[in-house]
Amino acid sequence: MGRKWNNIKEKKAAKDKNTSRIYAKFGREIYVVAKQGEPDPDLNQALRFVLERAKTYNVPKNIIDRAIEKAKGGGDENFDSLRYEGFGPSGSMIIVDALTNNVNRTASEVRAAFGKNGGNMGVSGSVSYMFDSTAVIGLEGKTEDEVLEILMEADLDARDIVAEDDSVIVYAEPDQFHALQEAFKGAGITEFTVAELTMLPQSEVSLSADVQEQFEKLIDALEDLEDVQQVYHNVDLGE
Repeated sequence: MGRKWNNIKEKKAAKDKNTSRIYAKFGREIYVVAKQGEPDPDLNQALRFVLERAKTYNVPKNIIDRAIEKAKGGGDENFDSLRYEGFGPSGSMIIVDALTNNVNRTASEVRAAFGKNGGNMGVSGSVSYMFDSTAVIGLEGKTEDEVLEILMEADLDARDIVAEDDSVIVYAEPDQFHALQEAFKGAGITEFTVAELTMLPQSEVSLSADVQEQFEKLIDALEDLEDVQQVYHNVDLGE
């Protein structure tokens, strides 16, 4: 798959550690999905998914509880889920997912981040057709063969199963995400190193050192935006 998922997560967590930015983004997402459905993860599959992701990033319980309580109290903040697509240096491709209570502000900030860092916004569909929505689950303490056996017993398929460092990473169709987790939990696995629904590029590109530096500045600028939740791209950063 060309990506080292644990390394990516660790790099992102280290970057966000001092600002607690990642906690704020999770807090917003938890509030939104809890408000849209039931504020109980047992009754709200979308909320359960977000909480599983938050767990892999060690989001503090008080952040989670505060967001859910805010949703229970009928918080009056409303957020729109938006997706932007664009191009970075050397034609690299980028997808930006955002949750915003001010569409005009977010669109302006995303466009400015692209424009100031060697990129440009594209129209809807200009990039996403080159990406596949994918469930990614990582677990420790099992071999690839043992993971495959668990999947076979649960009658589940995976796109790929890859050993990475001390983990096994499973790539699957997005609609299999919860079934995969339940199968692993049934096998005694309760902690995941990765639990993501992501957009994977169908192929990755490599950039020269100077262009990659500019590209990383663009990604940082996008991820620094308060309304941006996720940024996906097709560049091999050598992680």
